[in-house]
Amino acid sequence: MKNCDQFRELIEAYALGALDPQDRAALEAHLATGCPECAKAVEEARWLVSQLAYAAPEANPSDMLKGRLMQTVRVEAQSLGKPRVMPSKSAIPFWLWAAVAALLVFSVYSAWNTRRLQDEIRQANDRAAALQAARQKIEVQLADLKRDAIMMDPASHKIALWGEHAHPETLEAKWHSQLGVCIMGDKVPMPSANHVLQVWFIPKKEGAKPMPSAMVRPDASGKIMIYVSAPPDSMDNTKAIAITEEPAGGSGWPTMPILWSGNVT
Repeated sequence: MKNCDQFRELIEAYALGALDPQDRAALEAHLATGCPECAKAVEEARWLVSQLAYAAPEANPSDMLKGRLMQTVRVEAQSLGKPRVMPSKSAIPFWLWAAVAALLVFSVYSAWNTRRLQDEIRQANDRAAALQAARQKIEVQLADLKRDAIMMDPASHKIALWGEHAHPETLEAKWHSQLGVCIMGDKVPMPSANHVLQVWFIPKKEGAKPMPSAMVRPDASGKIMIYVSAPPDSMDNTKAIAITEEPAGGSGWPTMPILWSGNVT
């Protein structure tokens, strides 16, 4: 209690903000010890100060209070005039340094992990592209083998495609019931620009529309080799094979006159 008595007379001035730095520091150090009496007295003094503006009549401050206020203003002005000194490294708590270090480690790991994932994705894409290229190569080789088998197998049904509309060339088709259809020809005229030769399978059924199939452009020497691995219908249900010139990309229905055609049966 004796220790508190020396701070009692400072509490009202503290609530008003009129203590000099030395007294204020001493009182705040005492309050930091957790003294309940002084803490309560400070709260009451602050509340009283907040009510003074409404309850007290206008009056000039005492000379003592003026002196304390002016001293406080001078001290504050001097402190503002001094250059600020950055806190030393030791003033930064250890946990903050640890958090910064952890964030740095996490950032480095994230960057490394992102780079690793990008490398893995690129490698996976390269492997997929290589597999796709190998698959396409195998499909081409398989198609060539099937085409050669169709041409050599005596069981293949031979079909002559006769030229029409000033196309005297005769194309040859061979249809194997299991391997598909192969159509070949030499000295075939080149279609117009942005056009292709398109194969059509004409059904036997009355009124059925022609079924579109493979497309090709002759090579520089006029040679064509068309392989249809899966004809749209069986040989027994197909009346004829025809070829027309169509826009690049093909058509769903013949838009140009038939250039070559041949009966299947």
